[in-house]
Amino acid sequence: MADAAHTPRGFALRFQLPNGEEWRTAMLNLPVFTVRTPQGFYDQLFAFAPDPATGKPDPAKLAAFLDKYPESAKARKLVMNQPVASRFGNSTYNSLNTFRFINEDGTVSFVRWSLAPLQPFKPIDSSNTSPADKNYLFDGLIEDIHQHPLQWRLIITVADAEDPTDDATLPWPPERRQIDAGVLTIEHIESDDVSPARDINFDPLILPNGMAASGDPLLSARSAVYSQSFTRRESEPKPSSAISEKETQR
Repeated sequence: MADAAHTPRGFALRFQLPNGEEWRTAMLNLPVFTVRTPQGFYDQLFAFAPDPATGKPDPAKLAAFLDKYPESAKARKLVMNQPVASRFGNSTYNSLNTFRFINEDGTVSFVRWSLAPLQPFKPIDSSNTSPADKNYLFDGLIEDIHQHPLQWRLIITVADAEDPTDDATLPWPPERRQIDAGVLTIEHIESDDVSPARDINFDPLILPNGMAASGDPLLSARSAVYSQSFTRRESEPKPSSAISEKETQR
């Protein structure tokens, strides 16, 4: 998929803990998700599918979808009104779904997390891109990492009792308690041709002791679909990466 201002950007992490447990998380640079349920996501795929005659979604299907799912209409406004960062490196990435943190006493806290960049935010200048620049975000990422490491703070946001924990279309108020859990530093970059990342299933339900899913219905759906997708990809020939190993070394 070609890079574009409003194409969602993902950030996946795999924590391998000393006791053999793992935490895998896949985040997006969106403030909220655009659907609340698996059925809503399924219907969204058909509503936004390009019409063969025009190459664009059918306005009537879009209107019908947004009428059926008013929470998606509100969420899409939040997404479209969010300023878009100029690079991968100065983008914020969010878990979107809610999880549970459980301490040794069994006390449960509902949380969401974010990666907040230490690189200063700069809005994207869409006038400097063209259809030929299909990898401009990746080219910028390579350029940045060759100049200096990129860093993000892992911020854990804790819900209050009245906050929704099963609806990813709804944001939490900005004044909620936040915990700075540390700094992530990226100082090396690889192509998918040599990196193991393509062969990892970033299932959001692979969680260590003390972390668990909330009642958000998207979590179990994501886990099931990621598994099916991963299994199918593993049985297919692997194409060369859109970013070659030579390009990452320039």
